[in-house]
Amino acid sequence: MTTAPRRSRLRSVLIANRGEIALRIVRTVRAAGLRAIVAASDADLESLAARLADDVARLGPPPPRESYLDAERIIEAARRHGADAIHPGYGFLAEDAKFAARVEEAGLVYLGPTPDQIARLGDKLEARRTVAKAGIGPVPGANRAIEGRDDLARIERELGFPLVFKASGGGGGRGIRIARESHELEKLFELATSEAKDAGADGRVFAERYIERGRHVEVQVLGDGRGGGLVFPERDCSIQRRLQKLVEETPAPNLPQAIRDKLARTAFEVLRSTSYRGPGTLEFLVDPEGEACFLEMNTRIQVEHTVTEMICGIDIVLEQLEIAQGATLPSTFDEARRAARGHAIEARVNAEDVLRDFQPATGRIARIDLPGGPGVRVDAGIAAGDEVLPYYDTLLAKVIAHGDDRKQALARLLVACEGMRIFGVTTTLPFTRALLATPTFATGAYHCQSVAELLRTSGFVRASVKDDGSLARLAAAAAFLASRERKRASERDRASVPRAEWSRDLGGAPGWE
Repeated sequence: MTTAPRRSRLRSVLIANRGEIALRIVRTVRAAGLRAIVAASDADLESLAARLADDVARLGPPPPRESYLDAERIIEAARRHGADAIHPGYGFLAEDAKFAARVEEAGLVYLGPTPDQIARLGDKLEARRTVAKAGIGPVPGANRAIEGRDDLARIERELGFPLVFKASGGGGGRGIRIARESHELEKLFELATSEAKDAGADGRVFAERYIERGRHVEVQVLGDGRGGGLVFPERDCSIQRRLQKLVEETPAPNLPQAIRDKLARTAFEVLRSTSYRGPGTLEFLVDPEGEACFLEMNTRIQVEHTVTEMICGIDIVLEQLEIAQGATLPSTFDEARRAARGHAIEARVNAEDVLRDFQPATGRIARIDLPGGPGVRVDAGIAAGDEVLPYYDTLLAKVIAHGDDRKQALARLLVACEGMRIFGVTTTLPFTRALLATPTFATGAYHCQSVAELLRTSGFVRASVKDDGSLARLAAAAAFLASRERKRASERDRASVPRAEWSRDLGGAPGWE
């Protein structure tokens, strides 16, 4: 990276998020010599991220609508605590163009794409047109939103079955429904529309052909806002359940070099032609015949950015901070494209009960054992005594392993997952360990329906999951004691600080005496 004259000098950053991504950003912000401020709901005031941060800005009650989704509270918190910039992380308001605009209108730096880029490229219909011009067309389907029930018959004639309804805005698998028969169309269209609105999108829905046994392959980019940028090796995120990613890896296994090159060149052209700023990910579907089609673009940092960092030796959040202060990136494809150094695989750990159809699980963390070793990284936002609440996403942690090749990376990841234990809350960890050990994953011969096929295999789920319920119950007392001790320690710490200071830092949180 080369550096141009600085446009602004950052001194402090407010992180408008929670959990493992908030902690991950705090670490980089502090390591860069900047002041890290965590915006936290009442439920997260003593989280790991809050404890490591230099300051904590109280947002309000735990429900996201009253805290992490309240743009005005976040901006006011940034002003109150003297922040120069806001990092949205992922989820919540991270792809909300109106929020980004309000941040900039408030005179703060938004650590992400411009509001216009979020609006245009975060909109799936608009992004389809932009990426088609850059080199790869979209999955066959409509290029406009469905205007009502009268459109459904036309869509059935044009696309046939199966087809998929998608929300034009939003991400994370929300607002998506797959239809396989005529009688499902109206109901699934209404569900997709309703879910899109609930997720904060505008409710517009379009349809495209659903491609069976395709692979979800994506390209991470990082732009400097002037037409320069970086294009990283592609990631394969096909191990999914109900359109939610479970395991991600880079580079994608068993992918022809010609497809890798085409995806990378298309991504760079989008970055260059839009003068894209910050991190973004272009998502593609590679069908069984090897044809690539564009799906959507995420205008934010991704959960799986960790595997890219591992194989490229880069800190993407640090790069964001440098870009905000005037840094420039390569302006030609050959310079922008980054080569992979080895292989990396990430396994997500969610608070979900696999034996109850992956229903969200809640409870208090009694104990957590984190793995280590060569090439192993763990991004976790939880500690013993923390309570897993029903208000937020179920993601608790990510285990990432890097190796000289895929075989070594997978071996390290399996050992790391064996060494990780979470007591007190039911998680997907045992299921993920079994999934990684299947021949399907070991050979890299998987696709987006592979997990669904495994789940239909008699006994796979029950055989893969160890029931830690009894141990969790035995550890409940330890969890209570750990929580009580943390509370007492926190009270002792506050007692040593003048009341006016900690009251100000927590935004005058009610109930603190």
